[in-house]
Amino acid sequence: MMWQDMIFMIGSGLSIFFLAPTLRDAAARVPLGTSIPSMAIGVVYGVTFATMDMTFSALGALAAGSMWALIAVFRSPGRQSATLTRTDGLVLFVQDCRRWVDRSIAGNDPLTQFVTDSTGQSEYTHTTTGQQHGTRFGTSHADD
Repeated sequence: MMWQDMIFMIGSGLSIFFLAPTLRDAAARVPLGTSIPSMAIGVVYGVTFATMDMTFSALGALAAGSMWALIAVFRSPGRQSATLTRTDGLVLFVQDCRRWVDRSIAGNDPLTQFVTDSTGQSEYTHTTTGQQHGTRFGTSHADD
């Protein structure tokens, strides 16, 4: 065993020790943008250490990555903190795709949603059920 193997294993063990209170605290909320990359780094380090025959470092890094995975599953913010995927995000994505396809079939150019009036001021228009609703400088108005 190399001394570096032991140092990396001790470092991973300390990170697990310091992450344990976060996993135990039911009120803790760790964003997925923090936990998922940390989990991935732990797994990549674990595989890398394993290819270098640093077995203890590999096990420590994989354990730290597993701890981050548990934090991602159980301590991510939101009402569905027990899952890694958000179904509402998927629903929004599908709705956006459907809107894009409908706009493409109708022949509407997505760039035409931004128009300039005669004074040169920009205006956003959105067509819904035959009516145009526009927003200019934080106020909304309707054009029939």
